[in-house]
Amino acid sequence: MTGAQGRALPGNRWDLLEGELPPEPPMISVIVAHYRQPEQLARTLRALSRQDHPASRTEVIVADDGSPEPPTVPPGVRLVRQDDAGFRLAAVRNLGAAAAVGDVLVFLDADTTPEPSFLRELSRLPALAPDCVTVGLRRHADLSGVPIHAAIERAAPEHELPAPDWLSRAYRDSRDLLEVDARSYRFVIGAVLACSSSLFDEVGGFDESFTSYGGEDWEWAYRAWVRGALLAHVPTAVAWHDGPDAAGRKTDDASKNDEAIRLSDLIPVPGSRGIGRRSGKVDVAVIGPSRTHTAGQAFVCVDGVLAALPGAEFVTDSSEHSWAGRLDRVRLRLEILHPFVVDRGELRDQITRVEREDLGELLLVDTAGTELLRIVVTRAAARNRRWGCSDLFPGVTVTAGRMHAMSGEVDVEAYLGGWP
Repeated sequence: MTGAQGRALPGNRWDLLEGELPPEPPMISVIVAHYRQPEQLARTLRALSRQDHPASRTEVIVADDGSPEPPTVPPGVRLVRQDDAGFRLAAVRNLGAAAAVGDVLVFLDADTTPEPSFLRELSRLPALAPDCVTVGLRRHADLSGVPIHAAIERAAPEHELPAPDWLSRAYRDSRDLLEVDARSYRFVIGAVLACSSSLFDEVGGFDESFTSYGGEDWEWAYRAWVRGALLAHVPTAVAWHDGPDAAGRKTDDASKNDEAIRLSDLIPVPGSRGIGRRSGKVDVAVIGPSRTHTAGQAFVCVDGVLAALPGAEFVTDSSEHSWAGRLDRVRLRLEILHPFVVDRGELRDQITRVEREDLGELLLVDTAGTELLRIVVTRAAARNRRWGCSDLFPGVTVTAGRMHAMSGEVDVEAYLGGWP
């Protein structure tokens, strides 16, 4: 996709937009997911009517997950519904997004009530740079005795509950997600989430196979990440969740384990996928070398790369066709340009450098100048492609110290047997 509207940003540098405002308030579609929470929904809709973002530029959609009694919504608020077929938060968010007309989508839950500046603050970055995914600050309070029409920014702090320390620490340590990596999807909360409608369309909706609490927002955020999204936490966009964080509620550890197991099959990045088990998705795709080299050279080189990088898989033209559903989470693409003798430690070091320096591409050559390997970061390639450019992520050429091009035929039997 080229010709995107807005500003293209390098890396995760949303801070380059500090102090900038959209030329005009964006058209925002707020999608409020709801199931049998009439009082909490009424409070949230009341708070949305008090936003300092222009009402003429705000569309509110209540997406109801099959409540026995249809929720009551005030004039001007749209209601979309789906049948009650169990917990289908992902599906009902998609239903609301499909009905939306705004340039920026904001996702709220019915039990999460925004302060008056919430929409304006959360939508600023996606309106300026459509690659940005923003997550607000979800605070917690016991709102059971708070009148529906009370000003939430004054009433909620009087009944505040503890915030999840792990999340507060993550935002602090990452400088509000300015410093992120492939596992920062864990800090994106679907109840206070915003993105451009164009990015949502490109990434695809929430995975509707999630039919129990938790995980659908993290899976979506990871998909957005590998497709070039920037992640940003906006602490000035405050919304109050009615009740404690999940860690403060009596929860079933088995349910949390079910979520982690499901995500391990969908998010193949180290630290999320299984340690010994293979993920259902491919993390690192290894391609090549070209057919001009011998079968033995290609076999030994590819095998060495795969041995160095758990989670990597060799991809051919035919496997790309048959593995289409497995290749949509690829984080790195390793293009073998010439068969080379693999040093596992040095190869892993180069991968670490790519991630540490937030590179878009690394070209590895040997001391004779032969090009051995090109490491391509798929999120960088996706964003460059979206904007029709090639300079949003730096690229470097590195001379390998312990790897070199193969010359002549290799002894595959000796390689496999570990013989000198």
